[in-house]
Amino acid sequence: MLVTETRAKQIELPPHLDFKYREKPVYSFFKRIFDILLSAFALIVLSPVLLVCIAAIFIKDPGNPFFEQDRVGKNGKFFKIYKLRSMYKDAEAHKAELIESNECNGAVFKIRNDPRILGKVGNFIRKSSIDELPQLVNILKGDMSIIGPRPFVPDEQERMTSDRLLVKPGLSCYWQINGKNALSAEMSDYYDRKYIMDRSLITDAAIILKTVGIVLKSSNS
Repeated sequence: MLVTETRAKQIELPPHLDFKYREKPVYSFFKRIFDILLSAFALIVLSPVLLVCIAAIFIKDPGNPFFEQDRVGKNGKFFKIYKLRSMYKDAEAHKAELIESNECNGAVFKIRNDPRILGKVGNFIRKSSIDELPQLVNILKGDMSIIGPRPFVPDEQERMTSDRLLVKPGLSCYWQINGKNALSAEMSDYYDRKYIMDRSLITDAAIILKTVGIVLKSSNS
């Protein structure tokens, strides 16, 4: 009961947004070039970190160190998202048992001290966002972009508006630098739709800088 009341107090209603979508072909062209160059560079530079984390995951829980999952992308098209596995191999099978413990107001499922996490190894790669690095491959493939609304699994996307599917999903966007999982589904939708209206190379660069700052702060806290 207390948890429900606490969540209710945290729910924030979004301000009015006169949403309008328009194509931006020049921006989209240069954004794709930027995505390819930056993701390729990041994969090369961060490959030693990835290799160390892959080895640590395999030692903790032998098996495929990567996690693949269906996500909903641009125009509702499904694609396989890649992540480093921060949980035990049977984590998805136990999700239903923990659904009542969900601590997020929005569409995403998150709980503190999740028993499915791979101890200190899993907590480190999640806290530092290293588990997201394989999505750089998704960006190279064209499934995703560096900046864009986060791609949700189908049942989570059903609770969100379809407007957020008008552009490619990304590693980070407005809602991730404005509260992330503490936001309600309504506020998450608001920030995604606002980004779609605001999107530009300058906006993307600003989000990247803020995201890096938040990740570094979280890693050091």
